[in-house]
Order: sequence, then C-alpha cells, then structure tokens
Amino acid sequence: MEDHMTGHNKEKRYECDVCGKAWQSPSHLEIHRRVHTGERPFHCLECGKNFTSYGNLQQHNRVHSGEKPFTCSDCGKGFKTSNHLKIHRRVHTGERPFDCSDCGKSFKAANHLKIHQRVHTDEKPYGCSTCGKSFKTMNELKIHRRVHTDERPFTCSDCGKGFKTMNMVKIHRRVHTGEKPYGCSTCGKSFARLSGLWQHQPMHGSERPFTCSDCGKGFKSLPELKVHRLRHTGERPYTCSDCGKGFTRSTSLQVHQRTHNGQRPYTCAQCGKGFTLSTLLLKHQRTHTGERPYTCVQCGMGYTRSNSLLVHQRTHSGESTYTCTQCGKGFTCSNSLQEHQHTHTGEHPYTCTQCGKGFTRSNSLLEHQHIHTGESPYTCTQCGKGFTRSNSLLEHQYTHTGESPYTCTQCGKGFTRSNSLLEHQHTHTSERPYICTQCGKGFTRSKSLQLHQRTHTGERPYTCTQCGKGFTRSTYLLYHQRTHTGERPYTCSQCGKGFTRSTYLLSHQRTHTGERPYTCAQCGKDFTRSTYLRSHQRVHTCDRPFPSPVCGDLFAMAICQGMGSERAPADTHRRGTLCVC
Repeated sequence: MEDHMTGHNKEKRYECDVCGKAWQSPSHLEIHRRVHTGERPFHCLECGKNFTSYGNLQQHNRVHSGEKPFTCSDCGKGFKTSNHLKIHRRVHTGERPFDCSDCGKSFKAANHLKIHQRVHTDEKPYGCSTCGKSFKTMNELKIHRRVHTDERPFTCSDCGKGFKTMNMVKIHRRVHTGEKPYGCSTCGKSFARLSGLWQHQPMHGSERPFTCSDCGKGFKSLPELKVHRLRHTGERPYTCSDCGKGFTRSTSLQVHQRTHNGQRPYTCAQCGKGFTLSTLLLKHQRTHTGERPYTCVQCGMGYTRSNSLLVHQRTHSGESTYTCTQCGKGFTCSNSLQEHQHTHTGEHPYTCTQCGKGFTRSNSLLEHQHIHTGESPYTCTQCGKGFTRSNSLLEHQYTHTGESPYTCTQCGKGFTRSNSLLEHQHTHTSERPYICTQCGKGFTRSKSLQLHQRTHTGERPYTCTQCGKGFTRSTYLLYHQRTHTGERPYTCSQCGKGFTRSTYLLSHQRTHTGERPYTCAQCGKDFTRSTYLRSHQRVHTCDRPFPSPVCGDLFAMAICQGMGSERAPADTHRRGTLCVC
C-alpha cells in the first residue's frame, strides 16, 4: 500500500547509491542499477540480444513478430508501445509539452528535448572507440560504427542491396516504386526525401539563413554549412582504406570506393551503360531523351543540370564568385578555380594508366581514355557522327541548326561555345592574361599558352602509329592520319571537292561566293583567310620572320607542304614568301 501511494504523490523515495538518482519504486531502482552493473538478465531467443527488464524484452520481441498492438484512433497507425502511441497522438493534437529553456522550442517527447538541449551545450556523450568521433545520441553512434564495420543489416527486398539503417531502405525503395511523397508548394516538383525538398525550397528565394562564422558565406541548409566548415578546419573525417584519400562526407567516400571495386550500381535501361551515382545516370538519360529541364530566362538556353544553369547565368551578370589568390582571375564556379590553380602549380593529379599522360580534371582523363578504346558514346541523331564528350555533341548539333547562342555585346558576333565568346572578347580588350615565362609572349587562352610552350620544349606528345611522325596537338595528328587514309570528310555542296578540314572547306566556299571577310586596316585589301591577312600586314611592317633553309634570306610567310589545300605558285620565293616543298 505504501509503495502504491507513493505512485500517486510521485514521491521518489528510493535513491541509487552509485549516482544518486531517485525512483518511485524499488523495482524501478533495481532495473536502473543494471545500468551500472551491466547486467542484462532477459534474453531474446530469436536474435540473442539481452535486456535490463522484461518490459524492454517484450517490446523488442515485437520487432520479430511485427506486432503493433497500440493503434491510433485518428489515423489507424499501429505502434509497438503505449508510450510511442502517446507521443504520436500529439501529431494530431499539436501538443508539444516539453519546452527548451534556452530557445523556447517545443517538443512532443521529453527525450527529444533532451537531445535538442545538446545543440546548446554542444554535449556529445557517445564516443566512437575506433576514431574518437562523438555523437549526441546512442543511435547516431550505432549507425556511425557501421562506417568502420561496413555492416549493412537492412536489405532491399527488390534488388538485395544492403543499407546501414531501416530508413535508408525505406528511401531507397522509392527508386523501385517511383514514389516522391514530398512536393514543393511553389513549383510542384516532388522529392523522394524530405531533405531534398528542404534543400530545393531555398532556390525560389535568395535567403541563405545559415552563415559561416569564419568567412561570412551564407548557405541555404545546415548540412551545406557543416560540410563547408570542414574547408576551414581541413578535416576530412572519412578515409579510404585502399588509398588513404580523405573526404568530408561519408557519401563521397562511398562513391570514391567504387573507383577501386569497379562497382557501377546504376545502369541505363536503353544502352546498358553503368554509373557510380544515380544523378549521373539521370544526367546520362537526358542524352537519349534530349531533355533540358533547366532553362535560362534571359537567352532561352537549356541545361540538363540546375548547377550548369546557375553557372551559365553568371555569364549574363558578369559575376565571378571564385577568385584566384595568385593572379586575381575570377571564375563562376569553384571547380573552374580549382582546375585553374593547377596552371600555377603544374599539378596533373589524374593520370592515364595506358600512356601516363596527366590531366587537371577527372572528366578530361575520362574523355582521353576514349582515344585508347576508340569509344564515341555520344552520337548525333541527324548525321550519325560520334563524339567522346556530350559537350562536343551539343556544339556539333549547332552546325545542323545554325544556332550561335553566345553573342558578343560589342560587335554582335555569335558563338556556339561560351569559351569561344570569352576568347573573342579579348580581341576587343587586347587582354592576353596567359604569359609565357620563357619568352614573355601573351595568350588569350591557357590552352594556347600550353601549346606554345611546346615550341620551347620541343614536345610532340601525339605520334602517328603508321609513320612515327610527332605532333603538338591531337587535332594535327587526326589531320595527318587522313594523308594515310585519303579521307576527306568535308565536301563542297557546289562542286563536290573534298577537304581534310572544315576550315579548308569554309575557305574554299569563298571561291564560289566571292566573300573576303578579312580586311587590312591600312590599305583596305580583302582576303579569304585570316592567315593571308596576317602575312599581308607584314608588307606594311616589313616583318620577315621566316628564313630560307636554302639561302638564309628572310620572308614574310612560310607554307609547309601538306598543311594547306592550295599550293603556292612557283615564284613565291621571288615575291618575298617562302614555300618549303
């Protein structure tokens, strides 16, 4: 009776002699003491797991039986314990009886409040014995430990794939069912994960409520801020056991490990190509469908990725968010800055295993490998021509449509590539930001500087397999190989004459149209090619940079055999132009 009455007046008379915590009944105290002693006398017969009380064992048994005896009268949802049902009912009533004294936020359960308060205290009482990382809850630690053990106890019944948590299985199964339960109220777009909706919603507004205390940069979500902070600390908590490379995210490590094991779990149903990421598969599928769901409101250009649209919009605004600390050059995306910095360090971290050539970008390595395999996975639907890059296919398609989406604001000239427009704009400003350290010559493109440097080093990395001749550019090798095969893929529609290069065809067509687009500013004389104009301008400047290998006299132009479609006349030497035949 005495113990019973204590239950009504909530008096806690039974105190633990180890930690001082008090309980209303001796049975509760006895169960609590097992926390200190480690005793778990109640044993599950199915999985072998032990528990401190019979009640906890009884609740656990429902995991195996699937029994949910406590049902919500409002929605019919079932629960394993009466306490879980009690907490759930607050979803319908809106009741949040547990308030945080620091920020005023309310919670449905006392345990939720307890966990929340650790946000203010930064308390992380559960530490990993393997790596030392701490967590706010025991469940977070339990899930984290599976990173080290690679345990995946939850399996998808459709495809057999294993996962670390039951929630991950639930989310994964939406890949099979196509279910996207979280819809955006603004644009109607749906997501398989609630976090995906949260990350999407700030795209409709400019608000970035999460700010980095180190650099002041704003972010649209807290996870983005947490990952960003690792840049300041240099911490990479997720390490690859094969190569030792560190990552800021566990998902990035998981994707990286596929480079070692060759796993490509996402397969295209149309062509059978495999991918390491579901997002890469989605992007690839758009090469089959031609879908470009992200459209620029200013110029109407479409993109397969929202990030590509965001970077493109900066070409209109002139915004350069990322700046190189060495030369001050600005970039529209962080990847472009990272790749640019390799031009200062000379680093080429991505190496071809077949020929040893190094690259600054993983994508460049992947495209280069197609040279060895001969694979051209991107095919034009109009003419059947294959390409190693999706961008090359897109640029090629403009030759069929005649579209030039990038226009110079100063002269109105149109271009099929944003890079070509950027390079062209240097002709108006006379800017040559890439300088050769050996001779001081400036260039409008880093690639042009790289090619120029081969004139100093003598490097000719592209070699013909038939005759052994070396070339400074892969395109020169391609043109040269046509001298062996006799291929002339560019044909004049008026006279049927074939050419090895598209530029030769373009110059030839001017013999039919009479067009001479290159004009000398000093005398007004017109030319069909820019090279002819440059050679002519030396008449005015008296510049003769080409010595004759026969007599040593200097000449204004050098024409090498096999490099042009037109032969120089026999008296070229006498007119001040050198022809080496």
